[in-house]
Formats: sequence, C-alpha cells, structure tokens
Amino acid sequence: LLKLQKLKLLWTLKLPNRTFHGHPRLLSSDVYSQYESIRQGKQEIPKYFNFASDVLDKWSEIEKAGKRPSNPAFWWINGEGEEVKWSFEELGFLSRKVANVLTKECGLQKGDRLILILPRIPEWWLVKVACMRAGIVIIPGTSQLSAKDILYRLQASKAPCIITTGKLAPAVDSVASQCQLLKTKLMVSKGSREGWLNFTELYQNQSADHSCIKTRIQDPMMIFFTSGTTGSPKMTQHSQGSLGFRPLLSERYWLDLTPSQIIWNTADTGWILTSIASFFDPWVFGSCIFIHNLPQTDSEVILNTLCRFPIDALVGAPTLFRMLVQNDLSKYKFMSLKYCMSGGEPLNPEVMEQWKIYTGLDIHEVYGQTEMGIICSVSKGMKIKPGSMGKAAPLYDVQIIDKNANILPPGQQGEIAIRSKPIRPLGFFSEYLDNPKKTAESERGDFYVTGDRGTMDEEGYFQFIGRGDDIIISSGYRIGPFEVESALIEHPAVVETAVVSSPDPLRGEVVKAFVVLSPTFSSTDLKSLTRDLQDHVKKTTAPYKYPRKVEFVKELPKTVTGKIKRNELRDKEWGRI
Repeated sequence: LLKLQKLKLLWTLKLPNRTFHGHPRLLSSDVYSQYESIRQGKQEIPKYFNFASDVLDKWSEIEKAGKRPSNPAFWWINGEGEEVKWSFEELGFLSRKVANVLTKECGLQKGDRLILILPRIPEWWLVKVACMRAGIVIIPGTSQLSAKDILYRLQASKAPCIITTGKLAPAVDSVASQCQLLKTKLMVSKGSREGWLNFTELYQNQSADHSCIKTRIQDPMMIFFTSGTTGSPKMTQHSQGSLGFRPLLSERYWLDLTPSQIIWNTADTGWILTSIASFFDPWVFGSCIFIHNLPQTDSEVILNTLCRFPIDALVGAPTLFRMLVQNDLSKYKFMSLKYCMSGGEPLNPEVMEQWKIYTGLDIHEVYGQTEMGIICSVSKGMKIKPGSMGKAAPLYDVQIIDKNANILPPGQQGEIAIRSKPIRPLGFFSEYLDNPKKTAESERGDFYVTGDRGTMDEEGYFQFIGRGDDIIISSGYRIGPFEVESALIEHPAVVETAVVSSPDPLRGEVVKAFVVLSPTFSSTDLKSLTRDLQDHVKKTTAPYKYPRKVEFVKELPKTVTGKIKRNELRDKEWGRI
C-alpha cells in the first residue's frame, strides 16, 4: 500500500528523473540522497529512526570527510556584537554534553517530558538536539507565556522538568507549588536563583561522551499546545517520524536548499514553524540555519541584517512582509537573498506586488497547521497566483470536502481536508493527548478536517477563505477566543464578553472584544477602562492575546439556547453584514 501510494504521488507530481523543480541531485553521499530508495518506494520506511543520530550525526561525518561546504550548520547573532557559529560536529559535541545534563543531573529518562521556554538563543537548539539524543519529549512554549499559561502546561503535560530564562523563573516559582510532578528547574542565565540549576554551568562541565538512544519512528518527540475555539489549548503530539523523517520523504517541495545555503526564519520558538523551518527541514539538506535574537520585531534591523549577511532564504509571517514594505526598500541591497516564504495566514496580493517591485523577488506562500506541518505551498518554479497558497505538499492528498466528507469540484467552497484513511500520512500528528474526543472529532469519513474553509481551482491551487471556527490568527499567532474571554471575565467591570477577529491592515486580523459592563462601571471613562482591560489581559495570559480593539455593548447576540453568536459579530466586523 505504501509503495502504491508513493507511485500514485509520483505520477501526480510528474517528477522528471527525480529532480525537483530543476534542482540538481546532490552528492550521492549526502543524507538526503541516502533515502532516495525509500522515496522511490523501493524500500520500506525504517522501524527505528532518531533525527540526532540519523541526520545530524551523519552530516557531521560528511563534514569531517570534507564533502560539505565550510559554512556553519548554525549561525546566531544578537545584534549587539555577540555571535555563535557551530559546525555539525560542534553541534553534536555540545548537545551530547546537554544530554548528559538532562539524564545524569536531572534524572530524566526516555519518554519523560520537558517544557522548553526560551527565546531565540542558541541553548534552544542545543536542548532540542539533546532531548532527541536522550529520547526526551520536548514541549516548546513562547516566552510570552504568563504564569497562568505555564501552570496549565505543567499540570496538563505532567512534565518533571522545565528550562527557561531568569526573566521567566519568578513566574514558574509562583505556580510551582501547584505542580507536584515538577522535580527539576533549569535556568539559562548568568546569575543564580534558589531552587534552580544553572544550565550553562552544568553543561559546560559535563562529559561529551553520550550514546544516542534508539527510538522507534512512531515514538513521541514533541508536544505543541495549540489553541482551540473552546476550552484550554490542546496537546498535539508529534513523533520522530512525523517531524524528523517526514522531510526526508517529502521532496524539495516547500523548501529547496543545498548545504551551501543559509536560511533565516523569524518565527517564535514556541511555534511549529520554527521547528520545521529552523530545525528539521534545513538540516535534512545540511543547510545553515541563521538566527537573530530579535527581542523585538524591528523592520530596519531585519532589512539591515539581510544586507549584511549572506542569507539565501527568508521565512516570515505576512505581518513581517507588511512591515518591511512600509520602508523605503530602494535604500537596501540584500547580499544573497533569493527565496522568500510566508506562512501563518494569507498574505495580501498588494504586499507581494510591492515586494516584487522593489526587491525583484517573489514571496512564496505556504500553508500548514500544528497538526501536520506544511500542507500546501507555492514552490520554486511554480506559477504564482495572487491569493493562492499553492498546491498540496507531497505525502498529502488535500481536497475540498462538504459536511458529509464528499469531495467538491474545483471552484466550489468547502472545508480543507487531508485524506487520512486507509493510510495515515507520515507527517500527521499522533493524537491530541488525553483528549480522544477531540482526536475523533478531527476526522470526517476518510479525511482529517483542518477547520479552514477554502477552494481549489482546476490546476490544483488552493485558496484560503477563512477559519471554519472562531480561531483568530494575528501576526501568525493562533489565539483561541476562550482564553481571552476567560481573562476578561475575571475583571470586575466585565459581566459578559465575546471575542472575535477584526480586520487589520498590518496584522491581517486582530483580537476584538465585545464587552457588556457591570452597572457599577457604566459611568467609568471608557478610554481609561479599555486600557485597564487590555493591561489586565496582558498580565493574565500571554501579552500577544490582548484585545487591540474593545467595543462596549449593552448585550451580545445569542441563540435561543443562550449560546453567543460569535459568527454574527465576526461577520459584522468583516463587513459581511
């Protein structure tokens, strides 16, 4: 069945002589080429796989043999003169030391979970590789998480270990007493704190002698907390296969790099895009991953960085490109930039046009989800259609379906879905942990339903119409209305509230809260109260979730059963009523 599926896929894509979009085959000894027979369906997917030993360590061997260009595997700057460069060999050496910290000093074993909340600093990459070596399951989180967010993640995941910065350590300490299973806290900081181990001191003094654990391809590797329309964020589990082995099978589709090229992705470390675009996929090709610390998203800093460093590929949310085109781009001459990709939400065609006029470069859109990574993309050599997110990625049979799971004809609007039966594609998440109901609800007939609505044209190009639920995607961040509403309702001024998306020229859409006030606050200055509510949300949950727009109303529209009609409020915001 696997071979038939693969042959059908190859026939559909009509790949000539195993060369994707005209890209020459790499050295036969490189890691990507070693899996050619599996891509051709001549060999079965291996039973055991570990990204650290089977990809990163193999590139280290190729590097030692002088068969890889001399550019680094990892290149980090902070914009203040500090710089870190690692070869694959150095990455292996340092990550083995960290693996020993986790197993010997922290007592973690295969299958244990570790929450990793770090900004864009080198330690984030070291810990991820080390966890793979030790078989520890990584749970990344954005540095904007509040104490309440951290508490929920610790309790839901039952993680015995957390690694974060000195800045977030007080937030962890404020909730640690409610997390009985949390045994070890490691802090990436130059200072010290009672009850915390100093990560840097520990790993620098560790031995680099560590044997990578043997993992099955279906063994869990990462868990992402993803926002939903109701309830708290859900735990989406990925395996060694779905994240690590998938790019070895999925061709040079959305990402087409060589070992001599450098890619820069500006996404937050808490999101799956960073794991895909700044970890797994580039390193499959032996490429260099470039990272700027970027404590704040500053368009001038980004443009100057592109001029000063030989970056070949740039990945960012549409908000990034909307910000960049507001600058006088004629003043900037990029050193090496050839390929730009945008994902997380639809990109305005006018922004693509402006970027093309001033830089001569196209922006290639990609579409994906936490549950299965890249689903569609506009690849190199593919015709760009404004407003389209490209064609289905290899391994995925993407269709537009109706409520009964029937495939709809081209041009007809429906739900974007991916065939999951009889064979579940390799890139799929394993399950929503501890939530079998949610896992079952994501399936309809033979398909996994994304929750997004769209269309497909006669040429197989997909267009995103909008969310089928109430999820808000602002600047690439997924925000569930329940989380914001829960924060707002805690404020004494709020009797009832409903949160929806609202159009925004820079961020695509932003959070808007409709608020019914308590009678005791009816005479309060509304401008001052708006700021107070916004500050309250920032303190209660992650700051990026706060409502940038607030409207005070006497009542909220409801169904006869008392459910708030968020779709009516959303349609009004978007001019559909």
